[in-house]
Amino acid sequence: MSKAIYPGSFDPVTNGHLNIIERAAKTFDELIVCVMINAEKHPVFSSEERVELIRRVTKHIPNVTVTQSSGLLAEFAREQNCGVVVKGLRALSDFEHEFQMALINKKINPELDTMFLTASQKYTFLSSSVVKELAGYGADLTPFVPCEIIEDVRARAMRSE
Repeated sequence: MSKAIYPGSFDPVTNGHLNIIERAAKTFDELIVCVMINAEKHPVFSSEERVELIRRVTKHIPNVTVTQSSGLLAEFAREQNCGVVVKGLRALSDFEHEFQMALINKKINPELDTMFLTASQKYTFLSSSVVKELAGYGADLTPFVPCEIIEDVRARAMRSE
């Protein structure tokens, strides 16, 4: 059985993230979407809220599970008996960072490989930061986040003003 992990901060999950999730879920028997907790980031949504939002937008994908981890990705993969990490790439700048992280993860866990999926062209500009900024201005979020969570993102943008 093939298994992969798609890690990220997902603050919030975007249509670009969902696109990578759907495509990776077709490639692997099981896909674990893992909300990684990074002490240097200051998310708008708690890790528990992010897990719940992702579960809501992936409920139509039976082989996807959603969880969270505050440890090293390479160690989490070892605990999950998983040998593949999926990372989405939007631009060349993403590749430089993700390539470095893949090498570090491989050093920590030699059994771990990283598979890069390029973002669909219509999502190459999209990031959670852009979504939060647009939400703060009251913009239409329909092209950017799954419809199931638009109200959650809007409500959080209103509270953080």
